[in-house]
Amino acid sequence: MILLSDPRVAAVPLARSDDRLCTLDARFGPARARVRTGLADRLATAAALLPPAVRLQVVEGHRPVTRQRAIISGYAATVAQAHPDASAEEQRHLVSRFVSPVDVAPHVAGAAVDLTLADAGTGAELDLGTAIDATPEESGGRCFTDAADISPAARAHRELLASVLREAGLVNYPTEWWHWSFGDRYWALSTGAPAGLYGPVPEVDR
Repeated sequence: MILLSDPRVAAVPLARSDDRLCTLDARFGPARARVRTGLADRLATAAALLPPAVRLQVVEGHRPVTRQRAIISGYAATVAQAHPDASAEEQRHLVSRFVSPVDVAPHVAGAAVDLTLADAGTGAELDLGTAIDATPEESGGRCFTDAADISPAARAHRELLASVLREAGLVNYPTEWWHWSFGDRYWALSTGAPAGLYGPVPEVDR
């Protein structure tokens, strides 16, 4: 499993892209998340592959650097408390299972979404085994995409989500079933692309 803290992720070069942020429409739920246009196009492709009774529900897209740093700080404290005997390097590794270093963070680049499946009629979220953003500590590891300790229904929903998103060209961060990205450095490393398309979103584009 390659984590976002792996030096190979940071070593991926970035190609120039003119894709700016756009706001997802109501088809993707009430959050109206902002993502790069290239990612928005692929989410639309994925949504069209779902059964009529099911839709994608995006909870978060682009995340400002200040919020990313706050999440890192908060989760680092959780990890330190849960693993007091771990070295600083081990703790950094554990933190990166759940939250990315700022310089390679897919959300900061507008290249990632946190999303789930929902009932197309009622908007109620389907069971995917844990809440979005459930940490490894909180969920007993069930947040990992391939976790075995989830119900058959949750497994089927995860497999459906993965099938349409992969068909549309997105990649999953395997410690978080809900996190999928396109165009960032992690995506490039995972797919063999020669370069990432999106780095941190410039202030003028937000």
